[in-house]
Amino acid sequence: MNLRLQQVSATVLTLSAAYVGIWALLAPHSFFDDFPWPGRDWVSSAGGYDEHLVRDVGGLYLALGVVTLWAILRPRTDLFAVVGIAWEVFSVPHVLFHAGHLDGLTGFDKAAEVGSLAGTVLLAALLLVPALTEDRARPRNG
Repeated sequence: MNLRLQQVSATVLTLSAAYVGIWALLAPHSFFDDFPWPGRDWVSSAGGYDEHLVRDVGGLYLALGVVTLWAILRPRTDLFAVVGIAWEVFSVPHVLFHAGHLDGLTGFDKAAEVGSLAGTVLLAALLLVPALTEDRARPRNG
């Protein structure tokens, strides 16, 4: 795995965390009604509105985003691995929940929701693959 590819994966995760986190934290009812963009209802189709829960989810995403940004700015294989594990601990149950609660969504929204959440799992998995450094890639003499 290339350390640069891990930085790119981490950047996409950071941007998605900022998008979700800022919206959910600052405008929880709008997030509940319209996520992932106005006119869609991925969150509200899963249950009733709870401002506390939506704001907490926003804070969780922002916290993951901050830690992921730190790893981007100080790229190290071990740091990316910890960030990847944190994202997986959150993302795997998240995608499994939503995959089992798709009632009320259109076919497009079902595919887009599960696909985007599965994409997060994949991006986080890329952070878990050790990066090849020059020293490890170069054969040792004698």
